[in-house]
Order: sequence, then structure tokens, then C-alpha cells
Amino acid sequence: MSQGFCRRTILAAAAGLVAAQVNPIRASGRASSKFDVVRFTEDVKRARKEADGQRAVQEVLNRAVSEPGAVLDGLGEPREVGIHTIHRAPDLTILNVVWAPLMVLLPHNHGMWASIGIYTGREDNIVWARNGPVIEAHSAASLSEKEVFALPQDAIHSVTNPIRRMTGAIHIYGGDFFATPRSEWDSETLRERPFDLEAARRLFEEANERFKATR
Repeated sequence: MSQGFCRRTILAAAAGLVAAQVNPIRASGRASSKFDVVRFTEDVKRARKEADGQRAVQEVLNRAVSEPGAVLDGLGEPREVGIHTIHRAPDLTILNVVWAPLMVLLPHNHGMWASIGIYTGREDNIVWARNGPVIEAHSAASLSEKEVFALPQDAIHSVTNPIRRMTGAIHIYGGDFFATPRSEWDSETLRERPFDLEAARRLFEEANERFKATR
């Protein structure tokens, strides 16, 4: 074996070793990390059982939306407005919520804690407080991608997508989102009334139809 060939072989091997150390994912032939819905759900379910379930769940959610590109790869680019269920159980609901451009949802409560993580777009929240028979604006939070927002069990909030493209968010609730009685507040009088889930579904459906018509 020639010295030149041996030297080239050693240099090539060294270069390959350096490349593997600098970028082990690429060297192993695997693509960049992708959001795994099943693994995420299992991680959230385990976190929910901890003493401070919401805090533990929020840590899992923070890690997920810190890589919005991976979430988009896993869930897909938002193409249909709606409330898409990822997991539903008596003690835990995970939703992929897709808001239409400029969509607004009335003030409402959940009767359970909630944590919201944005993976694309914007979500503006107004947090309301009771004042006798009505509510009044108390605080606000403007969420962009990679940001997470926590709501306690007794929170009242309204939601707006303030931009002209779809917003995608993972919403996690500490109970059965679809079976728990709750309230909403009239947009004009700010007075409480029972939450109408079917009306909310229709709101998303109508927003979806409007969005499709403008494309």
C-alpha cells in the first residue's frame, strides 16, 4: 500500500470523524428532529400526574413549541380552521387549534386550567375579571410562536388572531374540554350565559369557509 494512499485514507477517516462530532444527526443519516404527536401526548399524560400537573405539562409544551418548525412538520402546515382533537380523557384534553385570519372568540371560561403554546402565527388574549353581573378587562397577553401562556382554573379570557394568516396553537386543558359545563359572556352586554359549544363549532366552520373563499 502506497504512503500517499494511506495518508489520504487517514485524512478521510479523520474528516468523517470530525463531521460526525460536529453534526451527528446528519452523519447518522437521520433528518432533523420532528414533532412526534404520540410521544408528545405520552409525555403530557405523564406530566399531568405530577403534583403540580399544570407546571409539569407546561414544561413539556414549552419544549415542543420551542421548535416550531418541527411542530409544523409533525402536525402539518395549518390548512383548515378548527378545533382538532389530539387527545381527550376525563382529566386531560390536548387540542390543535387553528384560528382563521382576524378571527375573534367571545370571552369564556374553561372550568379547568389551560396552557396554550403557539407554533405559528399570533394569538392575542384578553383576561377578564368579574365585576358584579358583568366582566371587565383585567390584563392582556400577545403570544407569538414559541411562547406559552398559562390560565388558572377560574380564568376568563377572549381570543383574537390579529394577523392575516392562520395561527396554530396547541391548547392543553386539565380536564375534559368537551364535557365540562362552562360560561361565555355576551360581546355587547358582557353578561354571563351558558357556553354554546355547537355555536363555537359553527363559528370555526364559518371562518373556515370564509378563509377558503378568499384564497
